[in-house]
Amino acid sequence: MSNNNAVGSLAVAQKAVKQLRLEASVRRIKVSQAAMDLRNFCLQNATKDPLLMGVPSGDNPFRPPKSCTIF
Repeated sequence: MSNNNAVGSLAVAQKAVKQLRLEASVRRIKVSQAAMDLRNFCLQNATKDPLLMGVPSGDNPFRPPKSCTIF
């Protein structure tokens, strides 16, 4: 039974080491650089953002339906 625990512990440790190596290899940038990149992206795409510019009434699937009257 203890041999089985040792094998399980070894597998868990190997998985942890693999994850740590993966995280250590991730390219990192400074927070200030990431914030500046995010700000620039937002400014460049502001004209395409429907929350800022609104949705054209012809393209809005949630617009109130028009009433129809028959004479």
